[in-house]
Amino acid sequence: GATDGVGTKLRIAQTTKKHTTVGIDLVAMCVNDLIVAGGEPLFFLDYFATGHLEVEEAASIVRGIAEGCKQAECGLIGGETAEMPSMYAPGDYDLAGFSVGAVHKDRILPQGVAVGDALLGLASSGIHSNGFSLVRKLIETEGLSYESPCPWDTSVATIGDSLLTPTKIYVKACMPLIRKGLVKGMAHITGGGLLENLPRSLPAGVGARITGHPSLPSVFKWMKNASGLDDHEMLRTFNCGVGMVLILDPTHVQEAKEMLISAGEKEVYDLGVLVGEPGVNVTSALS
Repeated sequence: GATDGVGTKLRIAQTTKKHTTVGIDLVAMCVNDLIVAGGEPLFFLDYFATGHLEVEEAASIVRGIAEGCKQAECGLIGGETAEMPSMYAPGDYDLAGFSVGAVHKDRILPQGVAVGDALLGLASSGIHSNGFSLVRKLIETEGLSYESPCPWDTSVATIGDSLLTPTKIYVKACMPLIRKGLVKGMAHITGGGLLENLPRSLPAGVGARITGHPSLPSVFKWMKNASGLDDHEMLRTFNCGVGMVLILDPTHVQEAKEMLISAGEKEVYDLGVLVGEPGVNVTSALS
């Protein structure tokens, strides 16, 4: 099982009164963690807490949760709505999600991860659901609002619309590889970034040399410039364009790439290789 929330990204939804996508984020943060263990998502439950229940607002959120479950191919079987006037200010709410998946006990990931294994990266859809306390502060210090024109993406109307892009759900892309036994391990790149999430899937004494990190998507370039963060701190704070990492035997890389692209992944990154030295070493500068 996996449980998670959406974090302070919710504050952007509450401020802009756009609640339709945070439910997708909620499902994504749970089911993406499930598949990292090799689990196939079966069902999902939600917890919605607020000071005063606004029916249309809650309905929008639940529609997003249902859409997330559809993308994750799992059932939305129930949930809890709590109305607590003394606990939440007007307009505030919080979300939590709970998902359950199934995997045969001898197929739980990671397993067999070793020096020489290849690392493939799957693109993120944006910032996903981590780092928003910093993002919100940067928008404020730059003198912008969520209704301002988006400086990093002219294809959307406002900063708020861009920041509310839902977290990508990787179930449909990754489960066929997991079922076929092509994947030795995975890492969902959430809080702590690539530098802190990838080592959790590696055995003692094994680390990663990242030689093929993609260029920073425009939203992360803007965040890097606005924050003054160096590459190390960016990689420790944001997903920087890579939302999921797969660990495979090098002989399975080509087949895995073909399966991922046929499942709808537009690009699969050759990130690097596992080495006999702990830690994650990104050899090229983020650009």
